[in-house]
Amino acid sequence: MSERRTEAELVAQLAAAFPELEGKIRIARVRRVWAEVEEASFRAVLEKAVKELGFIILCLITGLDEGESLGFIYHLADLSGTMLNLHTLAPKSAPKIRTVTDLFPTAHIYERELVDLFGAVVEGLPEGNRYPLPDGWPEGQYPLRKDWDATVLDKPAAPASGERPAASGGEGS
Repeated sequence: MSERRTEAELVAQLAAAFPELEGKIRIARVRRVWAEVEEASFRAVLEKAVKELGFIILCLITGLDEGESLGFIYHLADLSGTMLNLHTLAPKSAPKIRTVTDLFPTAHIYERELVDLFGAVVEGLPEGNRYPLPDGWPEGQYPLRKDWDATVLDKPAAPASGERPAASGGEGS
């Protein structure tokens, strides 16, 4: 188990390395630090957290619809059990973020969720299957966006090319 630093020490280390974070880092509670990070410095802050501060566990990436922006919270942990939550925003009109699979190979599952559920564009995300939505899910439909209209699912899906539409009526028609 790594030696535990205090939350105040972690805040001071981040603020010293990234002056733009001054006033944007807070101690949420014991062993929980929260930082609001601009997109321009997000990668540098993330790399410092992983490579220098020992936050080597990616617990989760949470997506949020924050109105005009999509929010992404990277929940990181060190071996002492301290969590560092890095929150960044991307405009909903062009929600691009960079993959973190080079730092956390298992991040792809969380990033695929951001693509399927929020419509995020994750640059550098390796090819793979959709997750968690099925392959036939309608394009451009992101069910965790606040403005999503679920009635789109009430409309019958167009048959795939080469398929015939299902017959109307019940059994025995």
